[in-house]
Amino acid sequence: MGSDLVVVGRVGKPHGLDGAFFVDDASEREEVFATGATLLAGGEPATVVAARHGSGGRPVIRLDRRVERGAELTVERATLPRLDDADEFYVFQLVGLSVEQEDGRQLGRVCEVLEYPGNDVLELDSGASLPLVEACVRQVDLPGGRIVVAVGFADPE
Repeated sequence: MGSDLVVVGRVGKPHGLDGAFFVDDASEREEVFATGATLLAGGEPATVVAARHGSGGRPVIRLDRRVERGAELTVERATLPRLDDADEFYVFQLVGLSVEQEDGRQLGRVCEVLEYPGNDVLELDSGASLPLVEACVRQVDLPGGRIVVAVGFADPE
């Protein structure tokens, strides 16, 4: 996948008989699943023709064409909705940022952000795993290319 595409979900199990399906691992930005929105499903453009919420608040959408279960749903980075707040960020923006503790100790760079039911986890190239929660992450400085975390969350060297 090119760096200009961002994964916003995956085609999940069918919902009803009209071709609608649950979106697994769905982006929290509901606008990307709105009726009329264009997604790339399995790398090919598709238009959302119906959108609603299913059980557990998960999005249920129907596209203008059939797509295989498990197919990645992506959007072009340039089409993502603007974030309202300077403190908001997209998870993909964290990959590559350097991570340091409040005391200045360098912990590594974010190589992946894993999604778990309780919270997301920052996986660092140093092997450390840090929870993406307020108690741990003190500051996300996108322009500065760094994340500042509280002391005590990383394993001591």
